[in-house]
Amino acid sequence: MNARFKTKFKLSTIGWIFILPATLLLLLTKFWPIIRALVLSFQSGVGLNTSFVGAKNYIRMLHDNLLHTSIFNTFFYLLLQVPIMLIIAIILAVILNDSRLKLKGFFRTAIFLPCATSLVSYAIIFRSLFARDGFINLILMKTNIINNPINWLSSPWPARIVIIIALTWRWTGYNMIFYLAGLQGIDPSIYEAAKIDGASAFTSLRKITIPLLKPMILLTSITSISGTLQLFDETKNLTNGGPANSTISISQYIYNLSFAYSPQFGYAAAVSFLVLIMVAILSFTQMKVGDRR
Repeated sequence: MNARFKTKFKLSTIGWIFILPATLLLLLTKFWPIIRALVLSFQSGVGLNTSFVGAKNYIRMLHDNLLHTSIFNTFFYLLLQVPIMLIIAIILAVILNDSRLKLKGFFRTAIFLPCATSLVSYAIIFRSLFARDGFINLILMKTNIINNPINWLSSPWPARIVIIIALTWRWTGYNMIFYLAGLQGIDPSIYEAAKIDGASAFTSLRKITIPLLKPMILLTSITSISGTLQLFDETKNLTNGGPANSTISISQYIYNLSFAYSPQFGYAAAVSFLVLIMVAILSFTQMKVGDRR
């Protein structure tokens, strides 16, 4: 009994020794900054000249119109872009999983490539495409859809639409890979049986593919929503939050509070915790709704 206990204790100790460096690293680089940010959210000032202000930073959020604009923009991007992107990703995955399709590797790589493209490069291309004298306006005018060129990046709503198009272009291929992996795990005999029973392609998609891809859909929904709530790159590089902060996201507002405006680290930390709470609530809700078995 003692020998078994000693062996078990020894193995357990060795296990803890192996995971200890990674645990310490996580505590130091992840949890300690979170705790420091929480403390900072109740303070005001810069550097060593900070003072405790209680819940003042959190109360300020109720009256901050620019924060409200950034929240509206972030949820506008989320509610419009995430469903469109995931639906397109599923359709592309189903098409590219067809065994009869030729050059599948080429198409899969081409669709995934935007995800690996340099953000600055693709932002420059999008700014060029959607310029007043850019390719998009040229096509729309040639096809008589519009009579005058649109100021895509200088008007609030067109600029928001450009950000949504850019996000969809960049991340659809990334999510498609998850669905492809899920589709390749589905037994082809299920589809053959459905075909024999007279099921159409749409019925197979609705009754077989979507239900069996549910774990993947849940995963990509959570990561996409979490990513959109932390959206920064596209708004910063495509519109810089303009015109007149009309396309600013919450993360860009936090960045501006910390580095662009006069530093307000305490208030920026409080807004960061607002984002954390949003991500936690939405992720928890999705898991509860989507993981019903």
